[in-house]
Amino acid sequence: MTTTSPHPVASREEWLAARLELLEAEKEHTRRADELARRRQALPWVPVEKDYVFATEDGRASLADLFRGRSQLLVYHFMFPPSWSEGCASCSSSADGFDGLWLHLEHHDVAFTVVSRAPLEKLLAYKRRMGWSFPWVSSAGSDFNADFGVSFRERDLATGAASYNYRPLAVPAEVAEGLDPTSDAYVDDAESPGMSAFARRGDQVFHTYSAYARGLDVLWGMYQWLDRAPAGRNDGEGMWFRRRDEYPTG
Repeated sequence: MTTTSPHPVASREEWLAARLELLEAEKEHTRRADELARRRQALPWVPVEKDYVFATEDGRASLADLFRGRSQLLVYHFMFPPSWSEGCASCSSSADGFDGLWLHLEHHDVAFTVVSRAPLEKLLAYKRRMGWSFPWVSSAGSDFNADFGVSFRERDLATGAASYNYRPLAVPAEVAEGLDPTSDAYVDDAESPGMSAFARRGDQVFHTYSAYARGLDVLWGMYQWLDRAPAGRNDGEGMWFRRRDEYPTG
């Protein structure tokens, strides 16, 4: 994929002048990002009162168990509902980026786990296909995905009670009309991505932070590299990326 739009051409001296001007803006962006990080860490904590149960490779586990003895837990909400045969392509490309770093987090008192609603056997089969190593657990049968805003029940979508990224979720009228406003069933194709952070003090677990939508951009390693490429993300091309094993070879 290449860009065909014309672009200014300059001497090295002209380029350097423009680059230094951009550098000041980048430094300001970095300072602002540092400030936002401090504000994230200063958010109040909310006690998690519900007993969530997850299926893991080591058997059933609570949310506290996912800390694996650490005081902090980061969760990536991976879009993979029970009816799908494979994980979301977007989440998969994001997972390619964080697969190599989760072990570093674990050595900094931060446990890392990916959570999806699909059965554990399906998650592990897809994990083997992709060659990933991070811990992946199933939240099937629990309220975890709904409570943390990444999966949606029929009744919430039908009645306008569903929200994503802290705002009401717009549901087309023709879609809402086909949903049962009394049903607690999840709607598989209404999955969305996200991440959540938790802290543990003794036996008490706290929810400290969650992010969704464009709030995940900075965690998507591919986009961070593309933002520094001459043509950028080429978002006008649509969803051009594929799962790693689906690109043409040769």
